[in-house]
Amino acid sequence: MRTGTRAAVLGEAVLPELLRVADVDPALLVTDFTDEDPELADRLDRAEVLLTGWGCPPLDSAALGRMPRLRAVVHAAGSVKHHVTPACWERGLLVSSAAAANALPVAEYALAAILFSNKRVLESAHAYRAARGPIDLLSHYPTVGNYRRTVGLVGASLIGRRVLELLRPFDLRVLVHDPYADPAEVTALGGECSSLDELLRRSDVVSLHAPALPQTRHLLDASRLSLMRDGATLVNTARGSLVDTDALTTELVTGRLHAVLDHTEPEVLPAGSVLFDLPNVLLTPHVAGSLGGELDRLAASAVEELERYARGLAFRHPVDPARLAYSA
Repeated sequence: MRTGTRAAVLGEAVLPELLRVADVDPALLVTDFTDEDPELADRLDRAEVLLTGWGCPPLDSAALGRMPRLRAVVHAAGSVKHHVTPACWERGLLVSSAAAANALPVAEYALAAILFSNKRVLESAHAYRAARGPIDLLSHYPTVGNYRRTVGLVGASLIGRRVLELLRPFDLRVLVHDPYADPAEVTALGGECSSLDELLRRSDVVSLHAPALPQTRHLLDASRLSLMRDGATLVNTARGSLVDTDALTTELVTGRLHAVLDHTEPEVLPAGSVLFDLPNVLLTPHVAGSLGGELDRLAASAVEELERYARGLAFRHPVDPARLAYSA
């Protein structure tokens, strides 16, 4: 992992637990598998498990050749696509991910965005700031609120399913679109399966939870965005590539739609982007995922997996290579 990742994830709260379950040198950090340092070569030769995080170099055939005893990779973050290569699966490595732990803060952010969007919190805050006095709320916002509103979730991923669970206590109708979802599971969680176009037509808020894949690039293009209701809100905590940024910008400039965007394409918008200044847009800099104290949850998940491995138990959160083609 990167140096900054180790400092953030492997803090004082988790190190004692890590040392309890594994024979590990906390001072050793591998950032380059091609480093020919003799001491590093010896450590890699003896390594049975890799504890990885953001910034891990690719585990290709050359890297794996330096680790003949390697049996498992425990990732203290979400997606493993950046470093777990086909060579790992050919080797028969066991792989675990903390994606389930990382899904929780993202789902919490999405829940807040959905509820605030239907309540028109951003819009009313701007109006209050401009007025600096009383606002006739009933005349300005006659239809706001979450009661019996329709929410559309695009993607029944780990995050999407968690959002569905979090929405259950509210008086909302929740539509779910995911071609790989189990309809029975969606129904059990309180959702209703829907085609994408129908979801867009019916939803007051559309929240994106699909992975970035070739087939999901610009899933919401100009045509699909035009299906959304006037005044509807798009929430994106997934990946910016799911949305055609130019087409979305066109809609937002007119004021027809609202947006809460934690991910955009490009990931950092140009300084001159009008999205920074539109009153119907809330932009955040990729903060929905684990940050600060939430990183302890990722580390705790990884340590728990290491302990299960040491006890000869199956990982609680294994990565299935067959699912990687349509998951994050």
